[in-house]
Amino acid sequence: MEKKEILKEIIKRLHQGERPEDLIKEFQKEIETITPAEIARIEQELIEEGMKPEEIRRFCDVHLAVFRESLKRPGISPPEWHPIAILLKEHECIISLVRDLDPEKLSRLKETEKHYLREENVLFPYLEKHGIVQPPKIMWAEHDEIRRREKEKDFRALPDLLMSHFYKENNILFPTALDVITDEEWYEVREEFDGIGYFAFNPPPPPPAKIGPGTKPVGMIDLPTGGFSKEELEAILNTLPIDITFVDKDDTVRYFSQSKDRIFVRSRAIIGRKVQNCHPQKSVHLVNRILEDFRNKKRSVAEFWLNLGGKLVYIRYFPLYDKDGGYLGCIEVTQDITRIKQIEGEKRLLD
Repeated sequence: MEKKEILKEIIKRLHQGERPEDLIKEFQKEIETITPAEIARIEQELIEEGMKPEEIRRFCDVHLAVFRESLKRPGISPPEWHPIAILLKEHECIISLVRDLDPEKLSRLKETEKHYLREENVLFPYLEKHGIVQPPKIMWAEHDEIRRREKEKDFRALPDLLMSHFYKENNILFPTALDVITDEEWYEVREEFDGIGYFAFNPPPPPPAKIGPGTKPVGMIDLPTGGFSKEELEAILNTLPIDITFVDKDDTVRYFSQSKDRIFVRSRAIIGRKVQNCHPQKSVHLVNRILEDFRNKKRSVAEFWLNLGGKLVYIRYFPLYDKDGGYLGCIEVTQDITRIKQIEGEKRLLD
């Protein structure tokens, strides 16, 4: 039996209730040589073969109990500027906030949201581009659990929850990321990290990249009612009082505008990402329903609104079709309508 199949067998038997120590004894040779990337890929393959992600997540700690010895190799130590080094240091900062349940420190937990946003909107998409899809979903689900505990002020549960979560990231997810993401891509990841920002410290800048970004030709964009340059189009889209995200006919994110006061975090790492992976798993079925309705022309808009940090946010999705009615994709339009709701009477140009 191949090593990969043996490791799958170990995980399946763990889920059937066999004791970790018995499996360690039986498969000691195979366990000693397993790498973090192999664990991540095997868990992913099991999900693709039908095992529920919730079950993988529920048994993650049991998996680690078996593979802990193989993970005791020298830890990862990327340079200080590196995105993974930043995340590792932030893990220590977050643990320091919850370790002794000090109310003043706990009040700072809301600042840590940027940590999770950077992982979900930058690191996870890059992992997905390299075929690591399911482990990020499991980690995102744990992020949501952490958020829920914080919102409910269930602070006593946080130390153990965070320690377990960070152990998985430090020993499986991050080494896997270092294994599959290229040096050039790490510069891109860092740029996107900087765009979202940090909560505990300002990391040192990266050294000059050895490979610079490619250049794209600049020319006029001609449309039936006029035209403009690429720079003009970009300025127009970024100046509109709405946030726009374009998802193509294959459900792939292709573009987002960069307005000054963007409501929801977006990073260039999501370009090329399936839109389903941009949402928590609990809402993916709703996303798929909307997209299917758009394809079948069952609706011309999907709209939602919510109160967010004192703002009334209006979110609409519109399908796009070519001149022959073929589905091209859809756009998400997000707008802060707080001031619009307050408008009364009239105000004319000359007033």
